[in-house]
Amino acid sequence: MLNKAAKPLVKLVDRYLPDPYIFVLLLTLVVLIAAVVAEHKTPLEVINYWGDGFWTLLSFSMQMLLVLVAGFMLASSPPIKKLLDMIAGFAKSAPQAIILVTLVSLVASWINWGFGLVIGALFAKALARRVKVDYRLLVASAYAGFVVWHGGLAGSIPLTIATAGHFTESQIGIIPTSETIFASFNLLLVAILFVVMPLVNRFMLPEEKDSIYVDPKVLNEPDAENAPSMLDADSGKDNSNRPADKLENSRLLGWSVGGAGLVYLGYYFWIQGGSLNLNLVNFLFLFLAILLHQTPRSLLTSLNEAIKGGAGIVIQFPFYAGIMAVMVQSGLAQSISEGFVAIASADSLPFWSFISAGIVNIFVPSGGGQWAVQAPIMLPAAQALGADVARVAMAVAWGDAWTNLIQPFWALPVLAIAGLKARDIMGFCLMQLMITGVIISIALSWF
Repeated sequence: MLNKAAKPLVKLVDRYLPDPYIFVLLLTLVVLIAAVVAEHKTPLEVINYWGDGFWTLLSFSMQMLLVLVAGFMLASSPPIKKLLDMIAGFAKSAPQAIILVTLVSLVASWINWGFGLVIGALFAKALARRVKVDYRLLVASAYAGFVVWHGGLAGSIPLTIATAGHFTESQIGIIPTSETIFASFNLLLVAILFVVMPLVNRFMLPEEKDSIYVDPKVLNEPDAENAPSMLDADSGKDNSNRPADKLENSRLLGWSVGGAGLVYLGYYFWIQGGSLNLNLVNFLFLFLAILLHQTPRSLLTSLNEAIKGGAGIVIQFPFYAGIMAVMVQSGLAQSISEGFVAIASADSLPFWSFISAGIVNIFVPSGGGQWAVQAPIMLPAAQALGADVARVAMAVAWGDAWTNLIQPFWALPVLAIAGLKARDIMGFCLMQLMITGVIISIALSWF
């Protein structure tokens, strides 16, 4: 039944959804015009907001590029390829592959969102090499697990309000994770999604005549371990005795540097008691890749393949930074939030916070940035109405995670790894959005 319902959505999205770059250009124009019309700003003021904010995500852009590159290099190392293939071996049919990749993505995303994005996409490729399954739905299922990230261990909003000195501490104090991430309503919601999402994806599996498959040979990574230099290969000469080539093929060099990175991680986590964040995920992936590739040449061959998929991140993230700046500085994001607060009661505020956060997230796709915009509106409203502040905060968190399902911004690393375009998966993601929206709304309102 779900596959029949998803079929027209898939066709609609495939026909009309533009490339993510076109999407961000259109989104830019929509926000610029809306700021002028709705917030009564002059065109010059709005352009100034946009230009001033254009480069504010440079650091984050590099982090996301490393999520893609370091994750790809790690997965292309011989030991990880064997491990992913071994786990993929548990799936013997297309339905099993869909269920398995969804579960792996859910678990990984609940631990850390960056980890989930990379592992889900890489595992989808491993499954596609072994099982004949609609590749679009397989990758969409790998991305679907991302919906739980803000209710998980690395959720930026619950971790922020649990940290001393956060910017709203004077209003709400410190709210421990026992009232947010580990609250019964949140754990129950996560558990339900762990059951429902694999089933939703499985029942969206298209019929044989509508399925699109990928040639497993296309998904094979190059032999990074033995890849020669192009000039060496053309010359036919054996240059393996040159000092430079000995360094390129030195296992000792790779093991030494990779081992040093792991020593630091051990010190950071066990001695300093540090917590997992995006920089640490990238650090872990990078130094594991250095260690497992063993030789610098093997790693560099993998890097040359990985970097090809990073173009979208490099060019699009500055545009999203500009959009976020206009949304915040013009007051658009605040107006959206205030509009929903105006019709809310103590019982319905979590629901309306969730919906408003989902809308704002389309234009401000950053959990931390979104909280900075919505917290000054939602928290006083929660206190004035007598609503549960922790639940309202988690409602904003879940709204942020929810519409990520149809936000190309976050799908870019997954699409780059999988070799697909946004239109290939977004029809399925739209169905996931509708179903999860109902589930999350019920959980926030009545659990």
